[in-house]
Amino acid sequence: MSAWIPYTLVTDRLSSGMSRFQNTSLSTRYNNLRPLSEFFDFRRMSRPANLGEAQTRISYNLGHFSSNYSFVFIILAIYAVITNLPLLFLILLIIGGVYGIGKLEGRDLQIGTFRATTSQLWGALGIVGFVLAIWSGPFQTLFWLIGASALTILGHASVLDRPIENAFAEETV
Repeated sequence: MSAWIPYTLVTDRLSSGMSRFQNTSLSTRYNNLRPLSEFFDFRRMSRPANLGEAQTRISYNLGHFSSNYSFVFIILAIYAVITNLPLLFLILLIIGGVYGIGKLEGRDLQIGTFRATTSQLWGALGIVGFVLAIWSGPFQTLFWLIGASALTILGHASVLDRPIENAFAEETV
């Protein structure tokens, strides 16, 4: 007996969540940052009593502090790239290569007697980038970033209790 899962239920939620994130500009995200005193309110930090309470806290805090969590993710991403020097070199090399080939505007590169077409330059950049990508371990860094972000963000969201006025506002009498 196989379990049938309506995939549209999952894909519709993911697409609506992603479109909401994509439609926000950086200035809007920056303007929605919550103050650090609210983000690190130690008086509201406590261990959740059960899984249901943790889920409620996570649901509330992910929406309330979404801009702060985006900022945490960006800081962790910058840290991950800076501490992986081969990956940083690869990123700078590819950015510089794309910029340099773009500055040629379709003309061939001529250095002394050496001549290379833009197709040859793109191919060389691709091959060098691929070899350096194998050496620099971008997937290891990506998986570290996903794990560190999930642990940090979900950990914070689960231990920070909702404000008292919000907790009472949702109760029905």
